[in-house]
Amino acid sequence: MLMASLFTHLAFFTLLANFCYGFNPRLLAGSGGWSSARASWYGNPSGAGSDGGACGYQNAVEEAPYSSLITAAASSLYKSGSGCGTCYQVKCTYAEVCSGKPVTVVITDECPGCDSQSILFDLSGTSFGTMARPGGEGQLRNVGIEQIQYKRVNCNFPGATVSFRVDPGSNPNYFAAAIEHEDGNGIAGVELKRAGSGGTWIKMQPSWGAVWKADLPNNYPAPFSVRLTGNSQKKIVANNVIPANYSPGKTYRSVVNF
Repeated sequence: MLMASLFTHLAFFTLLANFCYGFNPRLLAGSGGWSSARASWYGNPSGAGSDGGACGYQNAVEEAPYSSLITAAASSLYKSGSGCGTCYQVKCTYAEVCSGKPVTVVITDECPGCDSQSILFDLSGTSFGTMARPGGEGQLRNVGIEQIQYKRVNCNFPGATVSFRVDPGSNPNYFAAAIEHEDGNGIAGVELKRAGSGGTWIKMQPSWGAVWKADLPNNYPAPFSVRLTGNSQKKIVANNVIPANYSPGKTYRSVVNF
């Protein structure tokens, strides 16, 4: 009995020693809501990657509140455009030059081939460099592809309100717009109504990227109000945000946000 007990204790301590020897703190990187991924970068080293890319934001990606802190995402995060405008925090800790501090980025583009390369984020040069220690931006970008940690967060653009970039194809029978700068965790639904009509809301459909569209009834001119439903099911209304004499291609800013 004594020998059996000694062998049992010896086996336990051997197992414990092997566990401690193989323990790696980085295996706990997913704790606290963080997950591991790989990230690359594209475009100008200090730029915004591309002019809006697959979400249709165009040059808004370079301007506040996006301010070039944006990313193209693998198709699994882009989600056929429903991921446009959603926010993630990213940080790198593996390279010596990494600061370990989180940077909030917005999905504004798609990286269709990233999934096959096990890459989730193709960051703008600005976003990628911001993960570095001060003065190490160029050194980190030279790494090319970096192991990072990420988590989904609500967007928060202090002082910004939801904007509507009218699609160039809009006309008296059809209206479409890209929705920009929304706080929160993404948009679940968009509706349109002629201001002052007192009628029912027209349900808009996803078109591409951040663009939503609707076929208009006969004799249904602007101005339009737009009602947004967030993924949290909160609703906001941008009253009369699209004026009667709106111009396709122009952006109109509301006075509301989530």
